[in-house]
Amino acid sequence: MRPLRLLLLGSATALLLPYLRAQDTPPAAAAEKSDTASTTTPPPAAKQPTPADFDDLYNLGRQLFDDYAPEAIKDQYEFVSKDQWDNFTGRLQTSLESGSVADLASLESEARRTLAALRMMPAYAEYADWLAERLDLMETARLVTRFPAPPRVLLPVPKDTPDAPAITPPTPTTPPAVAFAAPPRSPVPFYDIWHERIRTRPRPAKADELMPVLKVIFAAEGIPTELVWLAEVESSLNPSARSPAGARGLFQLMPATARAFGLSTFPFDERTQPGKSARAAAKFLRVLHERFDSWPLALAAYNAGEGRIATAQKKAGSPDYADIADLLPSETRMYVPKVLATLAVREKTLPAALTVPLTPAPVTSGRSSLFPSAFATDE
Repeated sequence: MRPLRLLLLGSATALLLPYLRAQDTPPAAAAEKSDTASTTTPPPAAKQPTPADFDDLYNLGRQLFDDYAPEAIKDQYEFVSKDQWDNFTGRLQTSLESGSVADLASLESEARRTLAALRMMPAYAEYADWLAERLDLMETARLVTRFPAPPRVLLPVPKDTPDAPAITPPTPTTPPAVAFAAPPRSPVPFYDIWHERIRTRPRPAKADELMPVLKVIFAAEGIPTELVWLAEVESSLNPSARSPAGARGLFQLMPATARAFGLSTFPFDERTQPGKSARAAAKFLRVLHERFDSWPLALAAYNAGEGRIATAQKKAGSPDYADIADLLPSETRMYVPKVLATLAVREKTLPAALTVPLTPAPVTSGRSSLFPSAFATDE
């Protein structure tokens, strides 16, 4: 009987959800709201889940499965255990953060079944859209693993040996034999594979609604407007998308990063507001480009962290993305070319044509009916 790897059926989702919500709630978050009136009673701190809570949730999910799952399902599947769920999510996070491309590809089947389960439960769409984008990385990792790029070597020119047949000298009209030159190294490995995969994909359903306003915000921050398509790669343009690691919103900002760029994550998570999320993401991209002076490197740092990029540069002895790509996490190696290929398909802008950040020019008038605070200048 196959394990039920539609992992979040019943208790597995319930088991994870309280933990994730707790991670977004800093213990003294209410005190950080400086604009809250002193007479306002701060909301009570979120209760931290205990092992007993987890056991109760798991047992409830198991009971629901036993009571309500059709017999045909019970005949084919067994209810997933907490150990199975922990094992999968642990391997997924390890693979994304430090595993090889082959490790990432090996999780495709499990991730696909997990995504199918999430899609059956609309309440968990915020997790499904995050996983859908990571599944795309896994699918491409499989292609890369199955059809690796040929080694970049020089083919030697044949030489005469005593045992080899004589080589006829070239005629005056025939160019002399030369060694084959290795193809030039791509500045962004796997870019061509991603471009081929993405070029026929339709625009996301929310693109026409979201992109015009997001582009105004990026332009106001001096960031190339093409980079708003980062949101498609991060969240499938779902403003509520959430990752198991705690990132959230169109641009999947982590709580600490969001707060560093002026967003609140408690009591209301402003990362779910597209306008505010876009402004914070644009500011973050500016900081990263100012440090690394390269959009591929800035995108790599957006995904993996500035420290990892600096460490990889030092280890490789090179500041170029192509030279450090093999030292980066598997997710980052798939992520950077996917973002740049998405920009090329959606905006017809090649990676080398992306401009450097300009001086921010905050919008001081006009408000968006879609995002009321999208154009508000930061105080």
